[in-house]
Amino acid sequence: MDIDVLAWLNARMGRPEMVAESDALPGRPAPVLSPMPRHEVLGLPLDEVPAGCQVAHFALGCHWGVERLYWETDGVVNTAAGFMGGFTPNPTYKETCTGRTGHTETVRVVFDPAKVSYEDLLRIFWENHDPTQLNRQGNDVGTQYRSAVFPVDDAQHEAAQRTRAEFQANLADAGYGEITTEITPGGTFYYAEVEHQQYLYKNPHGYCPVHATGVSCGPRR
Repeated sequence: MDIDVLAWLNARMGRPEMVAESDALPGRPAPVLSPMPRHEVLGLPLDEVPAGCQVAHFALGCHWGVERLYWETDGVVNTAAGFMGGFTPNPTYKETCTGRTGHTETVRVVFDPAKVSYEDLLRIFWENHDPTQLNRQGNDVGTQYRSAVFPVDDAQHEAAQRTRAEFQANLADAGYGEITTEITPGGTFYYAEVEHQQYLYKNPHGYCPVHATGVSCGPRR
């Protein structure tokens, strides 16, 4: 794994506020991930969506740990690390870490709805980070770590809004503040470079912070 650790550590302290589109990095016309590799754990080409499966996109901090969280979920058939919600076309990882692309680190999840529901994936999302932190998760600071759900259709948008309201009530009971999570279509999903795909499979002792609140998602009883 050829990653400049010092540069990576410095880059993790990104912009605390969203970059203006006019000030965003220009990016490039070609994808940074080409050709498309196969998933190191699940075996499919990273862009493959098998018949009957659906796609979801979640941002909840560093995408290395998030991707593993989802590929280990029963009913998930494909995952990929990437970026979404910003302005720069085909950004690199280091560009995104500066906060000057407008993107947040995002995981693309392909799932079989006969085995796992979108609501189940949302529960995993809410329960495995602190969505009340604005533009950060723990020591990872910057808009590239902001919390977001990027629905692909009206049904996903409704489910995200509904579970957000349920989780907000539970968080308030536990003494937490307001959820800052974006729920928006988010635009294009851009794949990160190959070394960031299934990073924790390739580097099992790699960086993997946990920022869960310990609060359960679901209607209060």
